[in-house]
This record gives sequence, C-alpha cells and structure tokens, in this order.
Amino acid sequence: MKIKEIVSALERFAPLPLQDGFDNAGLQIGLTDAEATGALLCLDVTEAVLDEAIALGYNLVISHHPLIFKGYKSITGKDYVERCILKAIKNDIVIYSAHTNLDNAQGGVNYKIAEKIGLKNLKVLEPKENSLIKLVTFVPNTQADAVREALFAAGCGNIGNYDSCSYNLEGEGTFRAKEGTHPFCGAIGELHREGEVRIETILPAFKKSAVVRALLAVHPYEEPAFDIYPLQNDWTQAGSGIIGELDESETELEFLKRIKKTFEVGCLRHNKLTGREIRKVALCGGAGAFLLPQAIRSGADVFITGEIKYHDYFGHEGEILMTEIGHYESEQYTKEIFYSIIRDLFPNFALQLSKINTNPIKYL
Repeated sequence: MKIKEIVSALERFAPLPLQDGFDNAGLQIGLTDAEATGALLCLDVTEAVLDEAIALGYNLVISHHPLIFKGYKSITGKDYVERCILKAIKNDIVIYSAHTNLDNAQGGVNYKIAEKIGLKNLKVLEPKENSLIKLVTFVPNTQADAVREALFAAGCGNIGNYDSCSYNLEGEGTFRAKEGTHPFCGAIGELHREGEVRIETILPAFKKSAVVRALLAVHPYEEPAFDIYPLQNDWTQAGSGIIGELDESETELEFLKRIKKTFEVGCLRHNKLTGREIRKVALCGGAGAFLLPQAIRSGADVFITGEIKYHDYFGHEGEILMTEIGHYESEQYTKEIFYSIIRDLFPNFALQLSKINTNPIKYL
C-alpha cells in the first residue's frame, strides 16, 4: 500500500481547505508514491519521535501539529525543526500533518475531547462562515434522478444530519441548436421546448470544482445550464469549538477534578468558583481562548481550552467557569482519531501511537 492512499483517507476525513489561513497542514516532507511500511502517530514531530519511527522501521509519521510553519532559505540543522527535516529526508521518512483542518472537521479534535468528557447534543461553537454555495441546474425530466445522484455523490446536499437534500421544481426550458452542435434533443435550427426539472442543492465552496466536473460528466446536454450562488449561511457542520451537555449536572469542583484526571493535567488553572452547577460545556482544544465570547453567549456553564492569557481571566467570574488544561493535554487524544481513520480502512496496516511525551511544558 502506498503512502498516498493513507494521506487520501486522512484528507477525506479532514479536507485541507478546512484549515485556518495561518496554518500549514498537509504533506510536510517526502514522496507519497512510496510503499508504506508503517505509520507512527503523534502530536508533535521531534527528533525523539523520528528516532522512534526509525527504530520501528516505519516510513510515515502523522502528526497533529505541522513541523514546518515558515519558509526556509537554508537548512543547516541550527534548530530542532531543521534537524528533523534533515533526519526525515536522510531516513526516507514522510511527514504528514492534520492540524486546524482536523480541529474544524466533524468528528475531529474537539469531538474527541467531548467524547472523553461525556458530552451529548453536540454543536459547533463557531461555525465556519462564507463556506457554502448553492448550485442550481436544469435537467430533462427523465435524467433528473441520475444527475441528482451524481451531485450527491460528489458532495452536495448535506445539511446538518441530513444528506441528499435538494429542491426540485418542474418547468419548461427552451433552446435552439445552431450549426455544428450535437443536441441531446430537438433539431438544429428549430426552437425546442423540453420539460425540465430545476434542481437546487447546497455544497461546501471547496468542493465546487469536483461538483461541476460531476455535473458536466452526467448531464445529457451538450451545454448544461447551471448557476452558482454564494451563501451567507453558517456551515454548522464545520468550525471551531464544540458545545454540548452532560447527562447529569456536576458541582464545579467535581467537574474540575474529573477533567484533571481524564486529561492527566499537571496543573489545572481556572477562575473563581461561584457554586454554579455544571451541565452545559463549551470547549476548544489547543489555544481556544478566542472562543470565550461565543461560549458565554451560548449559555455554557464552563469553557475548557488548552491556553488562556492572564488578562482574559478578568471580568467573567459571574458569567462562566474558565478552565485551562494545557495545550498538549487538551489535544493528546488526537492520535486516537488518526488511529481510527486508518485502522477502519486498512485493518492490517502497521500502526502505533507514539510513546514520546512531546509536551515542552513541565510541572513541579
């Protein structure tokens, strides 16, 4: 099996267009046409992690955090990133990273955190904006089913927990084929009227090219008519953070102690306890403090993230319990997502979760 097959599986789950603008998710180093000998799954790529892969005989390292975030004019080994680049190339190791695309994907990092906490009724805390478009096309009645199915297969028609969503309206189309054309119906030079179905459906903007190709491939007309409209709807299936509910309320202290144990937190930080009951939980793995206003507006009792700045703690005691569990600690279970994606599709492929703790922050 080639490495590119594994990369393809990861990108179907967490498409690269879902990543934030600052990010550099995707292939970091290497050629994906190589045969895969095994994959080591980690949060961060370090020299120790690469040594672990070499010892296992694996030529693929899959990380959450990208190794490379900036451009390099030279690679001389002056820092750990450059040393990792040199070591990976020297040992024919491919490095692939799924970062904010996995954060923003349905079933991604924040869903895994919610699973560990035991949340239900999950919703995206900050859905992606300006990420959806509407496709409208016109198809002869007898071919409408085939075109609809092709559009759904290409990624159209998903709204919340529903798929195959479309609106269909029967009408009549007109056209006159000119010399040199090959009309599906009607005669050259004559005005033709055809019973047609107007099909409307929704899709993520990044799938536009693939959907248009699918439409052109299946549509019977030589020159299919179709329109594409930008939408201002929030994409509630993708975005930052998660909000959900516990089965039963917990006291603040009970909840914090459980979180500390679940995520093996060396030092859990929080704002003042006020005696509130914890039922509605908002969260974001990593550096998610930017979502605090959304968590408050959503009526969450607590907001959990990996990093919160000192000044962010001020002024919210009466609004929400703020909980900081550490960047590494909040995202440590990301490896399990990689494992599930690959194991489900390639059950006999060699996989291992890295045993290296790459957290650069230590606690007394």
